Amino acid sequence: MSWQARRTAPPDLSVIEPDAFVSSAARRLSLEIRGVLDTQERCSLALSGGSTPRPIYRRLADELPGRDLWSRIDVFFGDERCVPPDDPASNYRMVKEALLDRVPIDPAQVHRMEGERTDRDAAARTYEAILPDRLDLLVLGLGADGHTASLFPGGPALAETRRRVLPVRGPGAQLDRLTITPPVILDARLTCVLVAGGDKADALARAISGPFAPEDTPGQLARSGLWLADTAAAARLEARRR
Repeated sequence: MSWQARRTAPPDLSVIEPDAFVSSAARRLSLEIRGVLDTQERCSLALSGGSTPRPIYRRLADELPGRDLWSRIDVFFGDERCVPPDDPASNYRMVKEALLDRVPIDPAQVHRMEGERTDRDAAARTYEAILPDRLDLLVLGLGADGHTASLFPGGPALAETRRRVLPVRGPGAQLDRLTITPPVILDARLTCVLVAGGDKADALARAISGPFAPEDTPGQLARSGLWLADTAAAARLEARRR
């Protein structure tokens, strides 16, 4: 889907009360994964890091307990910090502790970004070689600055049209990272953006209903996808509730 199509396609937005956000989001992810597996043999699932999805992943482990399901799911990542996999800042470590260690999945089905490699461009090229042409379900977050994955406002990776994974540098003193690029988001069969907290309210309003300018609000790349937000994050939206 082109950026032009993303500009005009409406989001699928659900606004959820904070005390139900984790359980509702986990249930929705479970339904989407099951829906994919009802129509095809395998599901390629890419996960994000951050504090918002951690409890959702823990609940997802309860929603999807069966080995018969996890034997058909291939797990990928949308971005990673350039640290070893056991580092507290590692997205892989968070996902492993919250979800992967709690479900019956073969480690061979989990494909992490090797952020610890010295040659970061080589690490990015290695990962894009194993990334599916089209992810079935891509889970993303939204930063208070409007970033998603490790695509930050004004970053050169936002202009990428060929490479699917790149090494990038976060703003300020943040750690270097590896990230998927806009084509991966645009090509995903479904993106699901998880947004919680009042500090995300401005960013969510820009992403959902602001002028289409992904170079300023990269989260708009997923505008036509599924958005699950709590009421605090949606405070500046005229959102319909389900």
